[in-house]
Amino acid sequence: MKRYLYFTLTLGFLIFWSSCRKDFEFSASTGSLEFSKDTVYLDTVFTNIGSSTYNLKVYNRSDNDISIPSVALASGDISNYRLSVDGIAGKNFTNVEILAKDSLFIFVETTININNLPNPDGNYLYTDQIEFDSGSNLQKVELVTLVQDAVFIYPDRDNTTKVIETLTLDLGGEMVETELQGRELLPTELNFTNEKPYVIYGFATVPTNETLTIESGARLHFHENSGIIVSNGASINVNGAYSNDRDLLENEVIFEGDRLEPNFAEIQGQWGTIWLLDGSINNTINYATIKNATIGILSDGNPDEANDKLTVTNTQIYNSSSFGILGRNTSINAENLVINNSGLSSFAGTLGGKYNVTHSTIANYWDDGFRQFPALLLNNFVLDEDNNATIADLTEANFNNCIIYGNDNPEILLDEIEDESVVYNFKFTNCLIRFDDNNNNFTGANYDFNDTSKYEGNIFNADPNFKDADSNEMIIGDDSAANGQGLATFSTQVPFDILNVDRTTSPDLGAYQHITFPEED
Repeated sequence: MKRYLYFTLTLGFLIFWSSCRKDFEFSASTGSLEFSKDTVYLDTVFTNIGSSTYNLKVYNRSDNDISIPSVALASGDISNYRLSVDGIAGKNFTNVEILAKDSLFIFVETTININNLPNPDGNYLYTDQIEFDSGSNLQKVELVTLVQDAVFIYPDRDNTTKVIETLTLDLGGEMVETELQGRELLPTELNFTNEKPYVIYGFATVPTNETLTIESGARLHFHENSGIIVSNGASINVNGAYSNDRDLLENEVIFEGDRLEPNFAEIQGQWGTIWLLDGSINNTINYATIKNATIGILSDGNPDEANDKLTVTNTQIYNSSSFGILGRNTSINAENLVINNSGLSSFAGTLGGKYNVTHSTIANYWDDGFRQFPALLLNNFVLDEDNNATIADLTEANFNNCIIYGNDNPEILLDEIEDESVVYNFKFTNCLIRFDDNNNNFTGANYDFNDTSKYEGNIFNADPNFKDADSNEMIIGDDSAANGQGLATFSTQVPFDILNVDRTTSPDLGAYQHITFPEED
């Protein structure tokens, strides 16, 4: 009985409600729409590469349900923009309804071939409009995109655009087939200029006995899982120069991802690495910015090179999702090097090797969760999957007039498997180091800071006074503990800092001479 009564009451309510309901009545819009923005900037895109999706919100502030007779791109079907209105893709829409006090989303994206545009000259500002209604009720929202021409380097593809070419690499004298997509650069591709940016898909490989030369001001953009490989017997020479405009960095060579939207400007791990294979020789990098990679530079082998396998000078490496520089039984000489924000270590010399680092700032202010490794890691071994160790000589690891700091503690780790068959040589001279072992977790000869054969003239745990380490602004200020603490022996070796400031009179530690920070309002 109760169940019957409930059903009767419910049915009666539904009949009453349906008899009172009127169908929605939409009136034509009167040109009073409001928009979340009057111009949609789709930022910069490379020719023939699709943009991200951007949104525009359209508001009906009135008390009436309205229908917009027409929502369309001004250029019609020939427009290079694409719209999605209420989930429907197209370029022209009719009778678009919006309830009173409600809104709708329009999504916008584009793919543009610069060669189809009039008078393309490297860059082209492409525009269109979204038109709402017509006549006296016409309202418009501007669409703006900067299109960049570029040189594209990618593996061979079949007619479905699927990548079909993978790399065979000479790894320690053994030819190894890999799963890495990419191809060897052609002889005509071994000189990267500053005329157009380069967009690289897969790993562009420098062939044996060839040299890739990258000119001052060149811009290199890498797709996901892409990078540069320098083969056995090959070289890379990055010939950047000092830039007067520190925002544009007009003369530096910049390595970064191929996503140009501002939201991707500081996102780590967007591309692979610059990989110097065992046997590559005479690699030089000067005045470069390497950002947002997985590993900024990976250098393998050749620990006994007379002229060092890699010489890196006046270079910044930021936002690497694992290592800024990873050396594996290799030889690296670095001057005026700045590394910050690395998911693991900013500088790692592993499986021994030879490292000489002078007037450099090796920092790590990674803030994306827990960080397992310090800013600087040195070890003399590698473990296989069965936990068996291979050991090698750490012939030398000299850090002179450097800052080694970060937001963790300690920021150096000297990990050694002691064995009479190998040496483990290192020395820190006149460096500012973060290392405060309150719990005595680090003992042994490697952490005897009174041993002048390993540590001399260093400062521990004092504030380097970076301008803004979280934003990779690693210049030091008036209050830095590094000011005037450099040893003249090394400042004479590197007489100008990374900003081309003379440091011979009163050298500061690290890659920068200090400045006075402007007072905040």
